[in-house]
Amino acid sequence: MSETFDAVDVIVAKRDKQELSDGQIDWVVDAYTRGVVADEQMSSLAMAILLNGMNRREISRWTAAMVASGERLDFSSLSRPTADKHSTGGVGDKITIPLIASSIMSKKIAEGTRALVLDVKVGSGAFMKDVDSARELARTMVDLGQDAGVNTVAVLTNMQTPLGLTAGNALEVRESVEVLAGGGPPDVVELTLVLAREMLSAAGREDVDPADALTDGRAMDVWRRLVAAQGGDPSAALPVAKETHQILAPGSGVLTELDALKVGIAAWRLGAGRARKEDKVQAGAGVQMHAKPGALLRAGDPLMTLHTDTPERFSRAVEALEGAYFIAPAGSRPYLLPLVIDRIS
Repeated sequence: MSETFDAVDVIVAKRDKQELSDGQIDWVVDAYTRGVVADEQMSSLAMAILLNGMNRREISRWTAAMVASGERLDFSSLSRPTADKHSTGGVGDKITIPLIASSIMSKKIAEGTRALVLDVKVGSGAFMKDVDSARELARTMVDLGQDAGVNTVAVLTNMQTPLGLTAGNALEVRESVEVLAGGGPPDVVELTLVLAREMLSAAGREDVDPADALTDGRAMDVWRRLVAAQGGDPSAALPVAKETHQILAPGSGVLTELDALKVGIAAWRLGAGRARKEDKVQAGAGVQMHAKPGALLRAGDPLMTLHTDTPERFSRAVEALEGAYFIAPAGSRPYLLPLVIDRIS
């Protein structure tokens, strides 16, 4: 088919800090999905957008163009309200740039949900390192959702310290199942209930308390049915790493710091993530934490256990954890942001 625009012209326009027209945005998204615009050209445009930004009209149009590039589901015929949540991601986040907002929201709008709760992480282990940047991203995504007719709310949550006691695929799944069974780390339980209550409220079901579903077994029952309905076995054993290595507390006192970014890098170096898209992920790799800030430790107490199938990775993971934690004299109190920092609606 004949092309209305040219990729170079669109890139130059944004490079020169011009607003992209609706026609340019519609064309470049469609042309990229058809293979007319090359990866290298789209990368150049993405860099120009990173440097020069987009206004609300451009972001909204870009999101709509991404939604239009595929199928949009429709669940309006269901007898129950629909709600979903999305997390921007962080270390231990087993709860899940203008282009980030469009990427996230286009998928959520296309899936057909009528209510959406966004968990926007803030801190060293999150994509957004400071509250102001996270609040800006949250506001943009909430506006995009509302523009598309989706009842959208965002909560800003703390990712300065890892969420829960694990970072890694199978380790986090095991911890999540513990929460569904009525146990699990208190911070994971707290955030699970915060997000569940926001989802229920957005869907018009404020009469339901999700805490009851965790304690009486309903949450676990529903999860098992969900896995089975997709052909899975909810009783299947989770992968376990072949090798472990413990990091011990070097002294006695109060753990006042545990840096989420450094823990995340260690988990990645152990094989829990990819350096390239072609790399294989070790399902059992990761970091298990035995203490969180505020815990009283004695010298020699287990602080973390590293998991991997390839023990040659331990040394690099240990290097990543240098300066990740701090043990202060007994009686010291850690300075911690609240788990839920803000709410954007």
